[in-house]
Amino acid sequence: MNMKRILLLLLALAMALTMTACQSGEATEGSKPAERVVNVFNWEDYIDPAVIALFEEETGIKVNYMCFTTVEDMIVQVEANPGAFDVCFPSDYIIERMINKGMLAEINFDNVPYSDQILDFLLYPDYDPQNKYSIPYMWGTVGILYNTTMIDLDPDNTSWAILWDPRYQNSIFMMDSIRDSMGVTLKYLGFSANSTEIPELFAARDMLIRQKKLGVVKAYQVDETKDKMVAGEAAMAVMWSGDAMYAIDLNEDLSYFVPMEGSNVWCDSAVIPITAKNKENAEIFINFLCRPDIAAMNWNYIWYSTPNKGAIELIEDPDGDYAYDYTGNRTLSPTPDIMAKCEFFRDIPEDYLSVYEALWMDLKNTK
Repeated sequence: MNMKRILLLLLALAMALTMTACQSGEATEGSKPAERVVNVFNWEDYIDPAVIALFEEETGIKVNYMCFTTVEDMIVQVEANPGAFDVCFPSDYIIERMINKGMLAEINFDNVPYSDQILDFLLYPDYDPQNKYSIPYMWGTVGILYNTTMIDLDPDNTSWAILWDPRYQNSIFMMDSIRDSMGVTLKYLGFSANSTEIPELFAARDMLIRQKKLGVVKAYQVDETKDKMVAGEAAMAVMWSGDAMYAIDLNEDLSYFVPMEGSNVWCDSAVIPITAKNKENAEIFINFLCRPDIAAMNWNYIWYSTPNKGAIELIEDPDGDYAYDYTGNRTLSPTPDIMAKCEFFRDIPEDYLSVYEALWMDLKNTK
């Protein structure tokens, strides 16, 4: 090989290395997406597939969509696989935990202009008080789904006490969830759903053991409950409002309420791990989800409450695609009086979480 050819090859190699270094620097500074891809980690069946297809078509950014089954599993996966996920959708108390552990990047809201559509009451929440790290995706409540042919409910006495009514033998589904089942019991007893007072926690455990011994609990479960309620297998179930909407849509005998003592109001939000490789693409994706027409599409597919003001206007438009009385639906839109009695779950300190887990095992081991 002659000297001229060698020099040309060396020059080409130097130019390639320079271009690679510039691209790397631009991606690090956030001026350009590193790749035309965004890695999304979400609950299963928690987005309209048409939304993903539309996003890819409009932006040219490919979505790698991965699913988790619990938020606890999600946070473990994010910690164990740095750089694998660009957008995640944890629940409120897990967001607080991730913030405290330094796991989340601050969102550049200049890249998420549609975030101005978020309902006011979901801004600056307890779990993200500076409103830097999360943007609400879906929200809802925990309440009671019941069969109106099996229960003659007094609308002026919608108490959690009905879960301890001995008339409903083997006819109540409870949530197989420490925070939810302990939380509603704490609210019934007049305590905070985030209590770390040991006597209060023991009192909640004792109430749940009493309920079990009354013979009213048919099962502790989660995902399968909605279909069993549609099939008429129980009189009532403690349930998330979105699952309740799914069941009500399939069985007109079903109805839902948040008891008068109050409950948990929850919010699943979009966050960006600090290890994300495609942060700008993540912000483009989050902004797309906040666009009112897209948020309305997701609401229509998922049936949880939307946090998006513009979406609610589209949903209620009598001449639009949905023409649905969203604000008149108390499952989707609880009254201000009820909302005032509801709490977001906070991240329980580890020492107290071990107490919750021990008391939960006491309940599960009770015959």
